[in-house]
Amino acid sequence: MPADADPFPEPDPAMTTVDTPIYRLRRGTRPLLISIPHLGTTLPDEVRAQLTAEGPVVADTDWHLDTLYAFAEALGCSVLGARVSRYAIDLNRPADGQSLYPGQTTTGLCPTETFHGVPLYAPGAEPDAAETARRLDAYWKPYHAALADEIARLKAEHGRVVLWEAHSIASVLPRLFDGKLPDFNFGTADGKSCAPEVIGAVLAAIEAAPFTRVHNGRFKGGHITRAYGDPAGGVHAIQLEMCQSLYMNEDAPFAYRPDLAAQVQPWLERMIDAALAAV
Repeated sequence: MPADADPFPEPDPAMTTVDTPIYRLRRGTRPLLISIPHLGTTLPDEVRAQLTAEGPVVADTDWHLDTLYAFAEALGCSVLGARVSRYAIDLNRPADGQSLYPGQTTTGLCPTETFHGVPLYAPGAEPDAAETARRLDAYWKPYHAALADEIARLKAEHGRVVLWEAHSIASVLPRLFDGKLPDFNFGTADGKSCAPEVIGAVLAAIEAAPFTRVHNGRFKGGHITRAYGDPAGGVHAIQLEMCQSLYMNEDAPFAYRPDLAAQVQPWLERMIDAALAAV
């Protein structure tokens, strides 16, 4: 980007927005879709009534990623962000609830406890099969329908598309992983969800970045990365799990830190540019 260029140009007027209680989709004009399935903080009344006092804190949200990735809309990328909290249902888990990391501690399709192991329901009040099915129909399916439709639209228009799964997490969570997580955690399902030249271009773009990074380490990509990534079919899915300490305070009230974000945003933009160039 030229030194005198506007880093946040006006969005392309051809872009349109779909806003629903479940998600917000900004349709772009370039072959890259950013999906943020854990952005939501809304707890529908019927879910909120079932939760303990810990639930409305929604502590395990991927906070502020729409703000952090705001530059992407201006670049013409599509952005799909959830409005409903992962405490209602986790949009990045398979509909059958199977574990993505067998043998490791993780949260389920309808989480019953926080990342720190704090219960979200009174004993015996956890969602049963009927309630889980209701949440799948009400919240999970609409998000995935929008996701699949936008991927199909972009692929039809451009031939190939990058699905960028944007996530963030507290940098230290002893219950889920040892020590401090690397700053950038890239997942491509052990190479199954993205062609080597695409993820290779992304990693090369941050070779000089002052951040630690790992590829297919603790986080290899969730359900969306694994289910929608199809390199042979022209869909290259990459999950980036970032440490929240890079751009926000990790303790409640989870404030956004513009001073920190300003240091990481240029590198995010380089990665997005590199992914676009690769397809």
